[in-house]
Amino acid sequence: RRPPRSTLFPYTTLFRSNMGAAIVAQTFDLTAAQVIAAAATPTTVGFIPAGAAVTSVQFLTTTLFASATTLKATIATVDVAAASTITTAGTIAVAPAATFTPVQANVGATDAAITLTATGASATGAVTVIVSYIVRDSSGAMVPSPQQA
Repeated sequence: RRPPRSTLFPYTTLFRSNMGAAIVAQTFDLTAAQVIAAAATPTTVGFIPAGAAVTSVQFLTTTLFASATTLKATIATVDVAAASTITTAGTIAVAPAATFTPVQANVGATDAAITLTATGASATGAVTVIVSYIVRDSSGAMVPSPQQA
């Protein structure tokens, strides 16, 4: 005679399949004065935790700059892409350059600085820098939560 089937089998498999990865987006709001300061000296706007894998970088112009302004994001001292010229309000997705790929997965014990460089001297305008990444441990491995182990 066959043993009874467990009704929990499909559910326990489903719950254990999640490896605990979380996607996080950090936002950094900059005024025109802060962008002008970034034109004089690259400005550190935040940090990506060790082991995180960067999935996207975007510039969201909330108030259009009065004059031509370019922005460039750098993570771990490597340019994400060439500078983006802001000509309209809205979101600009930054396509990562091939040179950024090696540091896109920030493996190591050190958090990576996010730096913004700008050109332009507009007295008006505002931008939000959005950096999305997958949270992992410093080795770059996905680590399940204690409830999933």
